[in-house]
Amino acid sequence: MAEKWVYFFGGGQADGDRSLRDLLGGKGANLAEMSRLDIPVPPGFTITTRACLHYAGHGNTLPEGLEDQVREGISRLEALMDRGFGSADNPLLLSVRSGSAISMPGMMDTVLNIGLNEETVRGLCRLGGDDRFGWDSYRRFIQM
Repeated sequence: MAEKWVYFFGGGQADGDRSLRDLLGGKGANLAEMSRLDIPVPPGFTITTRACLHYAGHGNTLPEGLEDQVREGISRLEALMDRGFGSADNPLLLSVRSGSAISMPGMMDTVLNIGLNEETVRGLCRLGGDDRFGWDSYRRFIQM
């Protein structure tokens, strides 16, 4: 069986839990645990620390199967959120946060609003009823 590189959480379910802190990092393990406890956290997925170690140890190449598992994670998010990644009408936006097993502040900036572009920002403006909010979100994404 192929290695599991991506662990999903959301909608009261999670592939992992707090016991997988070394594999999911502190944030990933805690988000999975909160989701399992039905604490309202935004759904998402965690790419394992093993995937990061593989990347660093194999000439900056992604592990086999990771891209497919990320696509599956995005599909699950789209279904759960009833939004589409890249949709101009109803955009799903993602954030990327680092989270090692041991907190290491300042290691990597959080990247917000992944999925915004000149088409999807118009959908965000319509959904939010506020052009300024949508375009400011896009500006912040571009600056990151």
